[in-house]
Amino acid sequence: MGEITEFEEGMRAPNPGVYVEVGEGRSFHTEIKDPKRITLEKGEKFPETSNKNRKWKKEEKARVH
Repeated sequence: MGEITEFEEGMRAPNPGVYVEVGEGRSFHTEIKDPKRITLEKGEKFPETSNKNRKWKKEEKARVH
């Protein structure tokens, strides 16, 4: 079983870093314009996203088209 790479509101950040919003489909058809970017320290809670279908993902692993 692998590590969790997508996070929802209220979950805690596993590591410090910059996280961005990603869409539920993560394809070029579900382009996100101006996704939110946040900086969290380990253990801080993820805030609410702009849309209930979005999740947070660490920036270097996120594919935002």
